[in-house]
Amino acid sequence: MSAHSDSGHGHRPAATRGHGQGHGHGDGHGQHHTDIDWEVMASLLENNGELQLPVLRRIAAQLSDLLGREHAVRRILDIGSGPGVMTCVFAEAFPDAEAVAVDGTPGLLERALARAERLGLGGRVAVRHAELPEGLDGGDRHGEGGGLGTADLVWSSKAVHHLGDQQDTLDALAGVLRPGGVLAVAEGGLPMRFLPRDIGIGRPGLQARLDAVHEHWFEIMRTELPGSTSVVEDWPAMLGRAGLTGVGSFTSLLDLPAPLGGTARAFLHGHLTRLREAMSESLAPEDVATLDVLLDPEAAEGILRRPDAFLLSATTVHTGVRPAR
Repeated sequence: MSAHSDSGHGHRPAATRGHGQGHGHGDGHGQHHTDIDWEVMASLLENNGELQLPVLRRIAAQLSDLLGREHAVRRILDIGSGPGVMTCVFAEAFPDAEAVAVDGTPGLLERALARAERLGLGGRVAVRHAELPEGLDGGDRHGEGGGLGTADLVWSSKAVHHLGDQQDTLDALAGVLRPGGVLAVAEGGLPMRFLPRDIGIGRPGLQARLDAVHEHWFEIMRTELPGSTSVVEDWPAMLGRAGLTGVGSFTSLLDLPAPLGGTARAFLHGHLTRLREAMSESLAPEDVATLDVLLDPEAAEGILRRPDAFLLSATTVHTGVRPAR
């Protein structure tokens, strides 16, 4: 899967299809299905978030270290929160803070609240329905953060790349920070891996070809976004241009070796189903046939049964600090 995975960490962008800001296909690109229905993907997002919990907890701990004990964290914004997996991780990691899930899909915010209640965090997890970047209007680079209010930590995973002007979005997110606060965005990174090069069916190298098709899909998706602006995706440099200091990056690895358990297999089945539905017209017929075998719940070669399936993914987080006055 591409490094631009939209099923990472249970997060997704705040602008969604079905809520007035869906991505249009554009002339000639309808076969790529660049619209994303996040309500339909809710279970896939939450399942992946569950798998990524060890990674998410490590990330929260590193961000806590970055903020330092001298900075009291009272409010956290999870921008593009999806079903609130990371929101709840933050609530656990920062017991004195309010963690706010911000998303444009009401059904995902309902899941976030339900998750918080199940974990006994209901009193410290809140939700805000907001479309980006409009939801940040009214914020500035020197004072208050507009409709969402200000925060000591602003987190966004795989959401910024779904907004037309990525630099402008980072500028707005930086403007939400309180002095000394941290903006952390999970973007880029490495493609997820889950199968050997030769899986015994079809032509070897299936994952590399899926990556190529997904990159093409991603390019089309980006060009069709309202206000799409091309930018060199040097995330540390972009955070610096947003006025942040102490810019840096770190990466956390999820390594689930073969044979996989049922939860990871179910996630991969959902992931491959989405690829099959969205990108089959761009794949060679032989690769579509291979995907069909991998998705067959009764096939020994299928992703739900084969013994060689694994899950290896890397999450890269880019951070910057708002200078103190």
